[in-house]
Amino acid sequence: MGEITSAVLPEMLSVWQETLFWQPDNEQQMQFQRLYELILEGNRQFNLTRITEPENFWEKHLWDSLRGVMPALKEEGKVNSSFKAIDIGSGAGFPGLPVAITKPDWTVTLLDGTSKKIAFLSTLINDLHLTNATALIGRAEEIRKQKQHRQQYDLALIRAVGSASACAEYALPLLKTQGQAILYRGHWTDEETEALTPAVEKLGGAIESIEGFTTPLTQGVRHCIYLRKISATSVEIPRPVGVPV
Repeated sequence: MGEITSAVLPEMLSVWQETLFWQPDNEQQMQFQRLYELILEGNRQFNLTRITEPENFWEKHLWDSLRGVMPALKEEGKVNSSFKAIDIGSGAGFPGLPVAITKPDWTVTLLDGTSKKIAFLSTLINDLHLTNATALIGRAEEIRKQKQHRQQYDLALIRAVGSASACAEYALPLLKTQGQAILYRGHWTDEETEALTPAVEKLGGAIESIEGFTTPLTQGVRHCIYLRKISATSVEIPRPVGVPV
């Protein structure tokens, strides 16, 4: 047990800088390390992730989380202290927790439908002293009907949760006009873009850009789909829980 909790993340400062033109400061580096230790501890009970080896964890959870959101992180001129982000289907806290660590002036909500995961995420938030993060139990289909969540967020992050069209339908109703949704995907095709476009338009959005890239250590293929909320989502959407598409 001691060997697991003493596992040390690689710093990778030069890789951060070369790939994202950014690197964590000392405090953020310590928070990443503590997050890693807490995930390893929680993994024994909750089976949170298969990615536990230090370099894999760094690449597939920390780097991948921040690579996807980096364009939004750099829009400093458009961001103020009331900037609100939501991580839909947060699971073990990715990408939301690395984002909360990186942007302490943002408010980050971690949404998940499993009570045990939300309880664990709440513990993580407390242990990491993240005053800007909140764990919320619920499903996107439910909370986007609620006044305090519908069209209230500047940024919605959604990683590995269903089809791209379903992800768009989860995310866009939660966004303010001109808000952005980021869909984290693996491989992506032109056919998927064609299928996604009408679904996004129906939700009052548009596909702003699609970025393909490879991870720096294992050269894994990744894509991020950036959606922009153009107009209010129809009140007929969302459909009932469990009927996202």
